[in-house]
Amino acid sequence: MPASPETVRQTQSALQWLKDHATQATLDGMARFAIPSDHALGVTMKDIKILAKQLGRNHDLATALWDTGVYEARMLASLAGDPARLTAAQMERWCRQFDNWAICDTMCFNLFDRTPHAWDLAAKWSSSKSEFVKRTAFALLWSLSRHDKQAGNDKFIQGLALIEREATDGRNFVKKAVNMALRAIGKRNPALKAAAIETARRPAASSNSTARWVGSDALKELGGS
Repeated sequence: MPASPETVRQTQSALQWLKDHATQATLDGMARFAIPSDHALGVTMKDIKILAKQLGRNHDLATALWDTGVYEARMLASLAGDPARLTAAQMERWCRQFDNWAICDTMCFNLFDRTPHAWDLAAKWSSSKSEFVKRTAFALLWSLSRHDKQAGNDKFIQGLALIEREATDGRNFVKKAVNMALRAIGKRNPALKAAAIETARRPAASSNSTARWVGSDALKELGGS
């Protein structure tokens, strides 16, 4: 369904605001953080948050912002989106378009982890062949460990099983998210810390170099070595 005239107006206004706050220095600096700048303007996250605060939650606007393809507009969409209106299908569609770690993690921490679909999609995406879809699975586990105050330990124990299963994936942005999810779950409470340490010890003893790094680094963080 096409966007309403008001949503079109709001989208154009938001894009103009972003362009007005863009700098070449910010754009040039993105490469240092492995963020593609092909579709970026060069706006800091601090400024994006200022605009997001002005706009508030507006899911129609978030959808229109995402559809622009502009990096900063998509980051803004993570803050404007309404988790109650975000469907699993829309999450799937956006996730398939992730092309860098920053949009992936920002979307997880600001929006995806607040939806009722987060746990199921994390499990589904954890075996994806796509590097950034798979990273999203573990970024979600990482963010859920911080934000889902209602979830019981069982869900995170299941998450630890996914982490152990995928600890050998050597792709840079996957292994880092797997490691961060393991560390974050271990910091949630004492029981999960013990479970995370037990989980980390197995890959740490693996003959696979990626698994060893994932496990050993988590053990250093959690005090299990």
